[in-house]
Amino acid sequence: MEYVQFGNTGVEVSRIGFGGAPAGLRNYLQPFEPDAPDDRQHILDAIDAALESGINYFDTAPGYGSGRSEEMLGYALRGHRGQVFLASKAGLCGPDELRRSVENSLQRLQTDRLDFLQIHGTSYTDDAVRSVLQRGGMLEQMLRLKEEGLVRFIGFTSEDNNAAVYEFIRSGQFDMMQICYNVCMQHPYDPNRPFGSMLEAEKAGMGIAAMRTTSSGLFKRWMNLVDPNNRFDYTRALIQFVLSNPHVDVALIGMRTAGEVRENAAICDDTAGRVNLRELFTYYLQ
Repeated sequence: MEYVQFGNTGVEVSRIGFGGAPAGLRNYLQPFEPDAPDDRQHILDAIDAALESGINYFDTAPGYGSGRSEEMLGYALRGHRGQVFLASKAGLCGPDELRRSVENSLQRLQTDRLDFLQIHGTSYTDDAVRSVLQRGGMLEQMLRLKEEGLVRFIGFTSEDNNAAVYEFIRSGQFDMMQICYNVCMQHPYDPNRPFGSMLEAEKAGMGIAAMRTTSSGLFKRWMNLVDPNNRFDYTRALIQFVLSNPHVDVALIGMRTAGEVRENAAICDDTAGRVNLRELFTYYLQ
C-alpha cells in the first residue's frame, strides 16, 4: 500500500481510504440493506480486507444510515484502533448539538477520540459560512473539542467549489478538506491553468481527501447512454485518474465486499498506471 503525509497533520495515510457511506445507506448505488445479516457481514469482511491491504483511513458519518455506518466500523475496528485513522462528521449545528453529535459518534465507533472531525456539508451558503466562522460559531466549538482531545484534527467536506470553500481555507483553522473530485467533476483542480481549491488547500498545509472517486456511478451511466453495448470496466481508470492528481492525499472509495477492496488496493499498488495530468490536459503540441 502506498502512503503519504496528510498535509501538515504529521500523520501518514494510505492513498486510498475506506468510504463508509455504502456501509450505512440503504440501496445506495445498488440493492443493500444495512440491517440484513448477510449484507452486514459483507461490510465487515470488506473492512477486514481493507486492514489486510494496508488501508488505514476510514471515513464515516452519523448521516450514513442514522449511525449504522459508524456502528459497523466501530465493531470491526475495535481491536485495531491504534493502527487506523477514523474520520467522521457533524452537520451544521450549534455548540450543544455538536458536542452531542461527537459524543454519540465516539460511542458508536467505540473510541475515545476522532482523528478527523469534519463539517458535513454539500454546498455552503454565505450565511452558513458566517455562522461557522463567527465568534462562538461551529469552528470555535470544533477547536474547543480539539483542545479537549476529543478530536485530533478538524476539517470540512464539500461537494461544491464555491466561495465558501475558499473562505474556509483562508481561515487557516482547518487541518483538512474533503472535496468531490473525479473524472466527471474536476472543479477543485484545473491542471491546465492551474487553478482550484486543491491548490489553495495545499498552500495552506491542509490534508486533501477526494470523495466520489469513481463518480458514484455517474461515469458508468454516461457510458451506458453513449454506448449501451459497452461493457468495459472503467473502475481502474477512474481510480488512477484521482490518484494521478499530485494534490490528492487520500482517494476515498465506497466498498461493500472484500473482493472490491482487494481489487482497488491492487489498482493503488499499480503506480505505473498513473498519468501526468498537466501533460494530459495540454491542448496543443509543444
